[in-house]
Amino acid sequence: MPTDPRPLRDRLRSRIGALVVDNMFNGLATVGRLHPRARPARHNVEVLRDIAYSPSGLPEHRLDIYRPTAPKPGSPLPVVLYIHGGGFRILSKDTHWLMGLAFAREGYLVVNINYRLAPQNPFPAAIVDTCDAFGWVVRNIRSFGGDLDRLAFAGESAGANLATALTLATCYPRPEPWARAAFDLGVTPRATVAACGMLQVSDVARFARRKPLSSWLNDRLMEVSRAYLHGVAPSLDGTLDLADPLILLERGDAPARPLPPFFAPVGTADPLLDDTRRLQIALDRLGVVCRSRYYPGEVHAFHAMIFRKNARRCWRDIYAFLGEHIPR
Repeated sequence: MPTDPRPLRDRLRSRIGALVVDNMFNGLATVGRLHPRARPARHNVEVLRDIAYSPSGLPEHRLDIYRPTAPKPGSPLPVVLYIHGGGFRILSKDTHWLMGLAFAREGYLVVNINYRLAPQNPFPAAIVDTCDAFGWVVRNIRSFGGDLDRLAFAGESAGANLATALTLATCYPRPEPWARAAFDLGVTPRATVAACGMLQVSDVARFARRKPLSSWLNDRLMEVSRAYLHGVAPSLDGTLDLADPLILLERGDAPARPLPPFFAPVGTADPLLDDTRRLQIALDRLGVVCRSRYYPGEVHAFHAMIFRKNARRCWRDIYAFLGEHIPR
């Protein structure tokens, strides 16, 4: 694996910056959980924490289940497999408890997963783990009251990338053993929610070519690419297809199984906006339903700020989309 060519000082600064941001979000998530309205029981939801989806014993290979406590007797629940964002480098299922609670209070059984993070674990570690977690869901979720016939994948930012890549792994017979294992399970999602996604991790300089970015923001985007790809360059053999799922879709290859409908919300002030536009075009060309929604003036991952009007609107739009394809 190629090494990072930057001076040690720059690598340390990047890593320290990531740790500071990670600790900040972990602190905010912990404080948020203390609010009375954040208590799952208040929303008729129970949480089953730290279930291992791999025998590795690593905390990165654990998931939480958010489950409504008052379903109709004998009725299995639609399932949302949720994949957190954080630029492949930071955050966790614990920082994203709000997403699990938000879906569960609407009647979905939510599987909120961890995965290994870069740069210690660069591509393909995150998507390998996501495929493994999907395998666990297929084998086990019925025993928790889930309905595999009503399954959706969802994620934001890097999680949107992983949700899209996992969708493609279930619909295209890939050469990677871990992707082929996901395909061979024979289960595909009925819907995919890819919110404010970085859907191509290579060539992040494209964002600055399209629209001038601050040096700080451009550096953050470059850090994501360096950490996740760790010096691996795109190649014609498709090595990075599941790091760059947008590129795979833009090639226009017909899937072996039908791709599900996509919902792709994004703010118009999000520097990653163009990837959502490209996703819409690529899926249109393949004849796949894609509903992209653009929220004026909103920044990256704005829907996590539920006190904002557009964030609440975005959640209503997500629920309406899922209600069409995996009804409660």
